[in-house]
Amino acid sequence: MDYFELLELPVSLKPDPVALSGRFFALSRKYHPDYHANASLEDQAGALEKSAQLNRAYRIFQNPDETIKYVLMLKGLLEEEEKYSLSPEFLMEVMELNESLMDLESDGLPVLREKIAELEKTIYAPVASIIEHYQEGVTTTEELLAVKEYYYRKKYLDRIKAQLSEKH
Repeated sequence: MDYFELLELPVSLKPDPVALSGRFFALSRKYHPDYHANASLEDQAGALEKSAQLNRAYRIFQNPDETIKYVLMLKGLLEEEEKYSLSPEFLMEVMELNESLMDLESDGLPVLREKIAELEKTIYAPVASIIEHYQEGVTTTEELLAVKEYYYRKKYLDRIKAQLSEKH
């Protein structure tokens, strides 16, 4: 059973936060181990496992990047620790950002943050509609592969942003 089935939600790249919270809290109450204290050991173990699965699902679906990763894995389009090749053009842009980060003076910080924000907008634009309006059985594999490209590009930018936060 996948996490969408577990939470009784439609597969989505951007789950509805209200529906997600509602389903999570309702099911958490239902499967909370305290409510199964007088049950058989087997039922207690089952409730504990369901509770753990619910917590993992909720944690994933609260993070947009983890949700995208989960859906792509669910569809067999992404593997854990996959070696994915990005375009040389994008890698050059990232390299330039990294070089700017290494040579950064404090007065150049706003400019670098603006460059990163612009690149984030640029890579999100082609997939925004796909992510916002994903429909199971309608969204094509080709569209999901575009989301996969976005996912890997965003990971690069997130690493740069983390380094930027560490430095400044």
